[in-house]
Amino acid sequence: MTSQSPNQIKDEIEKANQQAVERMMESDPVWVDIGLACKFLPGLKEKMMLHAGPPIEWDRMSGPVKGAVIGASIYEGWARDEAEAERLAKSGEFAFEPNHHHDAVAPMAGIVTANMPVYVVHDSKYGNKTYSNLNEGIGKVLRYGAYDDEVITRLKWMRDTLAPTLEATMREIKKEKEGISIKPIMAQALGMGDECHNRYMATTALFLKEITPYLMRSGIDKQTMTECFKFLAQNNFSLLNLGMACAKAMTLAAHRIKYSTIVTVLTRNGTDMGVWVSGLDDKWFTAPAPKVKGLWFPGFTDEDANPDLGDSAIMETAGLGSFAVAAAPAVVSWMGGSVDETIQNTERMAQITCARHKYFSIPFLEGQGSPVGIDIRKVVRTGITPTLNTGVAHKKPGIGQVGAGRAITPIEIFKEALKSYAQKYGL
Repeated sequence: MTSQSPNQIKDEIEKANQQAVERMMESDPVWVDIGLACKFLPGLKEKMMLHAGPPIEWDRMSGPVKGAVIGASIYEGWARDEAEAERLAKSGEFAFEPNHHHDAVAPMAGIVTANMPVYVVHDSKYGNKTYSNLNEGIGKVLRYGAYDDEVITRLKWMRDTLAPTLEATMREIKKEKEGISIKPIMAQALGMGDECHNRYMATTALFLKEITPYLMRSGIDKQTMTECFKFLAQNNFSLLNLGMACAKAMTLAAHRIKYSTIVTVLTRNGTDMGVWVSGLDDKWFTAPAPKVKGLWFPGFTDEDANPDLGDSAIMETAGLGSFAVAAAPAVVSWMGGSVDETIQNTERMAQITCARHKYFSIPFLEGQGSPVGIDIRKVVRTGITPTLNTGVAHKKPGIGQVGAGRAITPIEIFKEALKSYAQKYGL
């Protein structure tokens, strides 16, 4: 509680929000390392599974998250098959914790375990370190709840071949500099048609251009080098996970600022959606995860779709994704809608944010910055909630991705956060 007057508190809020958004924009995330999660992630224990979204137990997990848990259990060698994995999960053999509790993020189901490789990002401006796993591609992949032999084989190749190749590349990079600064790549990609959530084509190409000279000097044999380069180049979402770790660094820089009403975490697990607010520390506010409106792969309909899931809304939290979608008119071919709607959406998001980004500019809006700094007060006052660009998982375990589209965040989550804020600060 506080004894300050309403005007004094309002001034404190404005100053805190200005500081939070400034830190979010000025954060300088640099990719500095890669290796097994057990080596890097703070607090990650044996038989612990990190997941997307707010805390959740096995019984309440959605189908795709359960599928990813099953797949991760088999991948780690904790279970021989689906039946044993389910039995172990039900018995409490595995500990489940949100990625965000470990300064990490991962898309869709978001499962991260000890022997999965992760990117390590260092914020050279504010000193934080953040993490994300590697991207498998689209369709039948673990993060969408698939877990057949093809999925497990790919994950093991990524661990045993792709990650060591990128690690050798990073060793060469470190001979010249700290690592690869990702924010300038994202900023350039916005001018080339990406919004850095559902469209990563330019970002991936720019990243590969940056690392190729170091890859070629890494000492990796030609066949392995070619195989890894081809895998990264053919997957238009290769940079999604690394981009998410960078967005997490940006939003983490704005977190735990007294009086700030800025959202610093926005995430979902297919059952619940959750947010953190800077001035409310690590307190979760949750509501049911929303359904997704979008386009479906052949043979699937909205009846097959699970409610929204993934930590990837960290992109919107940092002013990218749906907030910058006016920069990416071609994304409508992947997730539906129209070009006019992309522009309207970015302008609508500006009504619930505190600033226009200094560095993420949108050519189609005459170079204006993307809206950044979601303010829970503005959300509640206007009734406008963040829209999220997203993929869609099948509601049953084992099937995988069925489409892509856009989800609308429920307003109840912001009303509850604002109520808690008022109680904490005596408003």
